[in-house]
Amino acid sequence: MSKDYTDLHDPNAEYTMRELSAETMGVTASRGSKRDIEITDVQTTMIDGNFPWTLVRVYTDAGIVGTGEAYWGAGVPELIERMTPMIIGENPLDIDRLYEHLIQKMSGEGTIEGVSVTAISGIELALHDLAGKILQVPAYQLLGGKYRDAMRVYCDCHTEAEADPEACAIEAERVVEELGYDALKFDLDVSSGLEKDRANRHLRPGEIRHKVDIVEAVSERVKDRADVAFDCHWTFSGGSAKRLADAIEEYDVWWLEDPVPPENLEVQESVTDSTITPIAVGENRYRVTEQRRLIESQAVDIIAPDLPKVGGMRETRKIADVANQYYIPVAMHNVSSPIATVAATHVGAAIPNALAVEYHSYDLGWWEDLVEESVIEDGYITVPEAPGLGVTLDMDTVAAHMVEGETLFDEV
Repeated sequence: MSKDYTDLHDPNAEYTMRELSAETMGVTASRGSKRDIEITDVQTTMIDGNFPWTLVRVYTDAGIVGTGEAYWGAGVPELIERMTPMIIGENPLDIDRLYEHLIQKMSGEGTIEGVSVTAISGIELALHDLAGKILQVPAYQLLGGKYRDAMRVYCDCHTEAEADPEACAIEAERVVEELGYDALKFDLDVSSGLEKDRANRHLRPGEIRHKVDIVEAVSERVKDRADVAFDCHWTFSGGSAKRLADAIEEYDVWWLEDPVPPENLEVQESVTDSTITPIAVGENRYRVTEQRRLIESQAVDIIAPDLPKVGGMRETRKIADVANQYYIPVAMHNVSSPIATVAATHVGAAIPNALAVEYHSYDLGWWEDLVEESVIEDGYITVPEAPGLGVTLDMDTVAAHMVEGETLFDEV
C-alpha cells in the first residue's frame, strides 16, 4: 500500500527550540528584483544507472525549477517526500538556512549521519541550481568564485578479470590512450584465490603479494602518463592495511583509499602515520563535523567527501576549508549521474585545494545522454558558465532509464 510521507506526524515540531523556518525567524522582508520567490513542490525520480541515482527537482511559483541529485540508496526518495512540507513556501535563495532548517527538523530521524543527510544533500544541490538560475549566475559564483576553468576527472576503472594484474594493466593503458584520462583508480579488494576467511579482515602474505602485483602492473604500464589510485573499500584490518601500504611504497601510487573500516578513527590514524603511501578517506563520513575529525587528527593525506551524500555543495565547501588549514587536498568521491558530477565540478572550481572528481560510469554508454550538454572531454570537465549547475536534463533519456514503477517529473 502506498504511503503519503508528507502527512506523517512531526514530533520535532512539538519540542524543538531551533525552528529555522522563515516564519519563525521573521524573514519576511521583500527582496525585490524578482527575488520574492516561493518553493511550491519537491519531486524525485530514480534512474536505473550503474547505481540507482535519485534525481531531485525543486519547483517554484515563478516557474523556475532547480535540479539536484542525492547519493543512491533505498529510502532517500521517501525522506525527501517527508521533508517537502518543511520547505514549501520558503524562498529557495536561503540555501544555508534551509539546509540547517532541515538538519534540525530531521535531527530525530538521523541527521548526524546517514540517509537523512543524503536526502537533504539532494535538495541542497537543487537549491544551488535554482538559486543560480534566479540570480543568473553559475553555481560556483554562489560558493565564492573560481580558481580554475576545468576540473580534472579520475576514471574508476574495471575489467571482467579485475583480479588479473595484466588485465588491469591493459585496461589502464586503454583508458589512458583511447579515452584520454590521465588519472585512474583500480580496486584492490579483489579476490586473489588465496583467502582463508573473508570475515576476519586479515591479509595473508600471498594476498598482499597479489595486490602488489596489481599495483606494479598498472603503475609500470602507464608510468608518468597517468596518476593511479587504488581502492580497498574499507576491507582490511589495521595491521594488514599497514603491511599493504608498506609493500606498495616503492611504486608511484597516487593514493590508497579506505584501507580500513571507517568507524575507528584511532586505527585510521595509525595506518596513515605508518606509511609514506598517501591515504585517502572520506566517502563514509557525513557533514563537516565528522570530516573535521579525520582532518584535525591528520588521519588522512587526501580527504574524499562524496558531495551528494556528505551534505551537499556548501557542506563540501566547508570541509575543503577545514582541510585547507591542514594543507590537505580534496579528491571528491563520486558515483553519480552527470547532475551531481557537475555539482562537484562547481565546488572544485571554487576551492583552492581541489585535486580531482571521480567518474565511475565510463562503461555506461548513455551516462552523458542524461543531460543535453557535453560533460567530460579528454579527462576534464569544463566548469559551466550557464546559470545554476549549467546542465539540462534530457527528459527522453530520463524516461527511458527510470527505475520500474517510477514516474517522470512534472513539466515546468
